[in-house]
Amino acid sequence: MSKLARQNRILELVQEEPLASQDELRLRLSRRGFKVTQATLSRDIHDLGLVKTPEGYMAPPGETAPDAGAPRIARLLREFVIQVRGAQNLLVLKTTPGSAQPVAAGIDAEGWPEIVGTVAGDDTILVICPDRKAARKLAAHVEELLA
Repeated sequence: MSKLARQNRILELVQEEPLASQDELRLRLSRRGFKVTQATLSRDIHDLGLVKTPEGYMAPPGETAPDAGAPRIARLLREFVIQVRGAQNLLVLKTTPGSAQPVAAGIDAEGWPEIVGTVAGDDTILVICPDRKAARKLAAHVEELLA
C-alpha cells in the first residue's frame, strides 16, 4: 500500500475520533491492512502535521480525509514536477531526481478517469491517456495544480 493511501487512512482515523497514542493508531491501521512500524508512523504523523492534544492525536484544522487527496497531489506536483510535456495521448512529467515513483503513486491514487496508467523511472513519469483529448485535459489540470 502506498504512502499516500496510508496517510489518507491516518487522517480518516483521527477525524473519526482522537486516538490517544501512536500504538492505538498503529493498531487501527493494522486492522485496516496497513502494517507499519513505529518509525514510519512517527514520520507520517510529522508529515501530516497531526496535533497531540489531551484527548489524543487530531488532524490539524482544515484537513479533511476523503477530499484531502486534491491538496496533497497538488503539493506533490508543485514540490517535485519540473516540466509537463504532451505527446499524442501521452504526457511526460519531468521531476526532481528520485521523486518520479512517489509522484506517480500519488497520481495513480487519485483515480483520474483521463489516465490509463503511469510508468515511473527516477526522474520521469510517462502518463498514458486513452486519447489526445484526455491527454490535453489532463495536462491542463496538472498545469493548474502546479500554479
